[in-house]
Amino acid sequence: MISFVKRPQPSRGWTIATPVLAVLVTMVLGGVLFALMGKDPFVAIRTIFWDPLFNDQFAAYSRPQLLVKAAPLILIAIGLSLGFKAGIWNIGAEGQYLMGALAGASVGLALYPLDAWWIFPLMVIAGALGGYLWALIPAILKTRFNTNEILVSLMLVYVAEQIMASAALSWLRNPEGNGFPGSRNLSRIDAMSNPELIAGTGAHWGVVAAFGAVVAAYVLLNKHLLGFQIRLTGESPRAAAFAGVNPKRLVVFCLCTAGALSGLAGLFEVTGPAGQISIDFGSGYGFTAIIVAFLGRLNPVGILLAGLLLALTFIGGELAQFMLGLPSAAIQVFQGMLLMTLLAMDILVNYRVVVKKREVA
Repeated sequence: MISFVKRPQPSRGWTIATPVLAVLVTMVLGGVLFALMGKDPFVAIRTIFWDPLFNDQFAAYSRPQLLVKAAPLILIAIGLSLGFKAGIWNIGAEGQYLMGALAGASVGLALYPLDAWWIFPLMVIAGALGGYLWALIPAILKTRFNTNEILVSLMLVYVAEQIMASAALSWLRNPEGNGFPGSRNLSRIDAMSNPELIAGTGAHWGVVAAFGAVVAAYVLLNKHLLGFQIRLTGESPRAAAFAGVNPKRLVVFCLCTAGALSGLAGLFEVTGPAGQISIDFGSGYGFTAIIVAFLGRLNPVGILLAGLLLALTFIGGELAQFMLGLPSAAIQVFQGMLLMTLLAMDILVNYRVVVKKREVA
């Protein structure tokens, strides 16, 4: 008989080991999926994880893209992890990402074609403020009316998508675009663009912000009273109440911090790789960042590594679509497997597997 015995406290060893084990198991399950689709599983896994970094034919393009893809994932996941640690479930980071991009781009386009050094910092502030205010909606509804932040934040994603589409089709549409949807290209004005800081690396200001967020979150969670309150609230809400933690203030802080960081991610994306507001600007970073947060164990350093790993699956997935003809849906399923496998492996963190011989009656 196989039984599960609850551990007195979560295993620290398994906490570190299960993300690595989840990646390996996902590779196996993904290989089975690709084999069922008629593709060589070993070639598919190699194309996703190995070729973007070590194949000379693709590495020159893929390596710089690693930081470009990882930066928004890390920024958003850091913000989400603070709320998740406190038991505050923000599922609407995608909407906050969109509204941050829209707010920042709107400021820049309002000043077009002015080229002054202070425009980009102003756009950064507007981007963070856009995501902050969009996250403030579920925060206020949660603290004033005790609504479910999961449902409210998630539904606001679809509202943000419609606002973004409306902007691309009407009030932000490029007047010189011959009627096509989409705003002016921000990269044409130096003061409104987010260029590569070090040639050949892909590093832009969004990458700098992502690494800064990792350091700030680590210091907050490990060296600051607020970080202690966040961890205490997540582990024992009743103990947090006895310790004098204000739950409403914590809800507003966690949701709005996640919103601001998501808005920053959107701003750096619209001024960098994307270049403009468009109907299909939403790339799913806000949802993928949930996988990054949990794969990184809600730890800032772990999120940094998980963000790089998920970015690798994005780049390798695009390469597999081009080289092997895999559909994009298969890559999304593969990424989803990673989260589901990690959640399944969590049982080893909290329970010991005990094998007993069945007693004969």
